[in-house]
Amino acid sequence: MAKRLHSDRILFVTTLALVVFGLVMVFSSSAVISSEQFGSAYVFLMRQLVWAVAGLVAMLMVMRVDYRHYRHPAFVFLALSVSLALLVLVLFADRTHNTHRWFRWGPVSFQPSELSKPVLIVFLAWFLERRIASVNDLLHTVLPAGLVVGTAAALIVREPDLGTAATVVFVACGLFFLAGLRLRYFLAPVVAAVPLFYLLVMRVPYRWKRVEGFLDPYADPQGKGFHMIQSLIAVGTGGLGGLGLMQGRQKLFYLPAPHTDFIFAVAAEELGLIGAAAVVACFGVVLWRGLAASLRAPDLFGQFLAAGLTLMIVAQAFINISVVIGIMPTKGIPLPFISYGGSSLLFNLLAMGVLLNITQYAE
Repeated sequence: MAKRLHSDRILFVTTLALVVFGLVMVFSSSAVISSEQFGSAYVFLMRQLVWAVAGLVAMLMVMRVDYRHYRHPAFVFLALSVSLALLVLVLFADRTHNTHRWFRWGPVSFQPSELSKPVLIVFLAWFLERRIASVNDLLHTVLPAGLVVGTAAALIVREPDLGTAATVVFVACGLFFLAGLRLRYFLAPVVAAVPLFYLLVMRVPYRWKRVEGFLDPYADPQGKGFHMIQSLIAVGTGGLGGLGLMQGRQKLFYLPAPHTDFIFAVAAEELGLIGAAAVVACFGVVLWRGLAASLRAPDLFGQFLAAGLTLMIVAQAFINISVVIGIMPTKGIPLPFISYGGSSLLFNLLAMGVLLNITQYAE
């Protein structure tokens, strides 16, 4: 009799809890803004609910697909080609908020950079499994993979979206580290980051203002430091137990993007330290169960794929929460499963579907 496969129930339940919590917080943080813009408090909630249902259905379907099908070269290169092509095409799309990040069709939008993250992880998992014996070969392993990752990151920076590009590079470096790449090969990216930081941050006015606002937000409380100060006020006001769900005040046109980038600040204000800690704990569970799946996967492709998808989700959560509590400059990185945004929610749930499928084959 064939062995019956079971996904990691702890990881599955944690994912569902984060999605449901996200829907609650999207409504709490966007009801007033939605009423102001559309005359109804439920517009953002209903849009997010549609994406959540679609994402959960997709996750359940992907959970039934053997992850080893993704290691086929035809799938890897087709997905990579489509992803890179979309990253190029989006640069010619209409500008939204002075960026070229989205394709828009009426109320529906699609962000190609969200697709590029899991696709690059699939590519690196396939590539590193094939080159594991020569992972420290600079010419045949490090440079080809670096060229693919660097091309995708450069296109994302061009949108511009430096935060997502940094996430892509971080996950790629993490996978190379797990594959056994010698530490000296990481020195080149570190050295290259110095002039890149100068060109991409110090020489770009709005990014440098974010850094200055991070270093001393109270030097310009109505300008460069406004985002940071309002976020810290929201987090500090919550105290231990919070003001109560729907009772937050900073979301009332003080806190910028309360239903997207700063939704964690709304949660901290309304649910307090207890609620915020519960959210952090859930992402801790994702990290724990994801890395456990990686360690127990039956092949190298599964190990790298599980580790990469886990790092992708946890890294985004870490960056978002770090920005909200004031230990990193402001970045436009959504909080996975919780922030408003269809593309982010859909592709994160697809990633969890793949990860849950890997757990079925854990040894």
